Amino acid sequence: METHPGSEKVEPKRCYTALILAGRRAGADRLAEAAGAPHRALLDVDGVPMLERVVHTLKHVAYIGRIVVSTDAPELLHRFPELARDVADGSIVIMRGEQSASRRVLQVLNEMPADTPLLVTTADHALLTPEMVEYFLTEAEQGASDLAFGLVAASRIRARFPESKRTYIPFRGESYSGANLFAFRTSNAWRGAEFWTRVEESRKKPWRLARAFGPLALLLFMLRLLDLESAMRRASRTIGARIQAVPLPFAEAAVDVDRLGDLILVREILSNKASHHAPQPAGPRLGHVARYAS
Repeated sequence: METHPGSEKVEPKRCYTALILAGRRAGADRLAEAAGAPHRALLDVDGVPMLERVVHTLKHVAYIGRIVVSTDAPELLHRFPELARDVADGSIVIMRGEQSASRRVLQVLNEMPADTPLLVTTADHALLTPEMVEYFLTEAEQGASDLAFGLVAASRIRARFPESKRTYIPFRGESYSGANLFAFRTSNAWRGAEFWTRVEESRKKPWRLARAFGPLALLLFMLRLLDLESAMRRASRTIGARIQAVPLPFAEAAVDVDRLGDLILVREILSNKASHHAPQPAGPRLGHVARYAS
């Protein structure tokens, strides 16, 4: 049978459910209060609430078939026209969740069909793009893991954002920052979520996280004797599931909005992108800037 260029069979992408974690931690949210936002997830970033940006991104990812938003305040979404329309037309499904992020993930995993993979990200991932998600899920699908998560090398982040403060996990040869992207690929991935519930409070303390894998792992970690691949093998044995780290080539993938400095940085990045992509003015008036920065 004769074949023609471009006629080769293309394997379809697996259809993921996407879960956006949009809850609040206990206590006052000073960042949201200072910015005049009713909720951290709804902070205005270049004219668009952060949660709306993440929803918009996931709608344009070929892997994603269903979008679930877990929030402690679903009534607030109706104040924002785009989000209200998404809820009304079924583009997003709202799940009220007031427990910890890890327990919300477990709840969704328990309610989903066992053969449906789950992508988890956060509402404060304001710089997330379809390209980042596609890259991450493509790499994850090429592996044999139960659970994959995204990382960005410290050298890449510091080269792009030298003044940005991030939490780094040091390994031999390189340190990494998380990218708030997790792919629960198989029915065995719940073990990773269950482990997460035990160590969630240590997410900003890398040495405490290493301690959860045993005294030897902690010693190797403190002496910088573990490289990333060795660490994943140890993690897989401890958790009882195959864990894969996916280094991402996008420095922006590590920038979420945890503090005021992050919010200022994100607004500056998106404002610069919008200005760069805006059409040149024909006269004294500026051309229209797209609602969403590409």
